Amino acid sequence: MALKPLGDRLIVKAVEAEETTAGGIVIPDTAKEKPQKGEVIAVGPGKQLDNGKIVPIEVGVGDIVYYAKYGGTEVKVGAQEYVILRQDDVLAVLDK
Repeated sequence: MALKPLGDRLIVKAVEAEETTAGGIVIPDTAKEKPQKGEVIAVGPGKQLDNGKIVPIEVGVGDIVYYAKYGGTEVKVGAQEYVILRQDDVLAVLDK
């Protein structure tokens, strides 16, 4: 991985939205919503507090997370697209 997150940030590979509905209707690209679910690819060391202590990140590499709809920054490395999020933008972790 060419990207290394700093502080309380994590890098997430977004999971593509469904192409068809449960009834079999194909959803065109223009009607698809922005993904809010992805797999954690890398995590930073954690958030540094004012007293110098570092609070570790609660999610790990490989976790599937749901994040805020408009949270994070989208970046493209080569042909792959990622989202860089703060831990605060993560809403939930999917149990395995």
